[in-house]
Amino acid sequence: MSAKKLKLGIPKGSLQDATIALFERAGWRIYASGRSYFPTIDDVEIECMLVRAQEMARYVAHGALDAGLTGHDWVLENQTEVEYVTSLTYSKTSRQKVRWVLAVPEDSPYNKPEDLAGKIIATELVEFTKRYFAEKNIPVKVEFSWGATEVKPPTLADAIVEVTETGSSLRANRLRIIETLMESETQLIANKDAYQDAWKRNKVDNIAMMLKGAMAAQGQVGLMLNVHKKNLAEVLAVLPALNSPTISSLSDSDWLALNTILEETVVRDVIPKLKAANATGIVEYPLSKIVL
Repeated sequence: MSAKKLKLGIPKGSLQDATIALFERAGWRIYASGRSYFPTIDDVEIECMLVRAQEMARYVAHGALDAGLTGHDWVLENQTEVEYVTSLTYSKTSRQKVRWVLAVPEDSPYNKPEDLAGKIIATELVEFTKRYFAEKNIPVKVEFSWGATEVKPPTLADAIVEVTETGSSLRANRLRIIETLMESETQLIANKDAYQDAWKRNKVDNIAMMLKGAMAAQGQVGLMLNVHKKNLAEVLAVLPALNSPTISSLSDSDWLALNTILEETVVRDVIPKLKAANATGIVEYPLSKIVL
């Protein structure tokens, strides 16, 4: 059994399920059960701890954790010094960045940040919001919101700074966006001292590589097929222009084997065209990781 351990923070809350699912696709099974903050993982070199994403950067910076996953927004909120290992663009429901936006009631007279001078802003992202308005020399009162931030204007606040993926929740609460303060995505971060340790750095970098590989494979499939040399140009013309298939010879010198990766959404259109171009032995297969 390895004596060395990497203390890894897994974000508790909205990112938890998506993160555990990503690790499983990357090759690690994490078991979080009940009220325990210490999930088990099928890797004797890793110790996991569930930590809220809002606090992750602070614990990583202080060395309580060697590495962890959290949003870039919370690193900026806490103004912590950490090592950015890699970006992982996923959220609780999608594979896109989230936005922190300034939103006001639909029928309010506010149309730009300057209109909110002297007003109350409710948000969970307090320190970043304070710095944002201070840099613009706009005097506002920023209040911490414990949740249900969208329902606070206009009674409890004049505006809010809230995170959104699609904006649907804001629209449902009759709010309109007047400014985007920042975009954010999940980051794998590391403690600066821990990242200088050769063993821990290698372990963290390998985790990063496998997580990136698992993300790259999402929505992609592999395609294998055989083609007679005389039909090669016609078959290549069918494949998307950005893909460069691997071409290898078969035992019959007149035939070639092609192997390529395609977006899953286009395969239903490509396969009939490949068949029409006289490709044979067409096999579609799932991908778990693509490591570039």
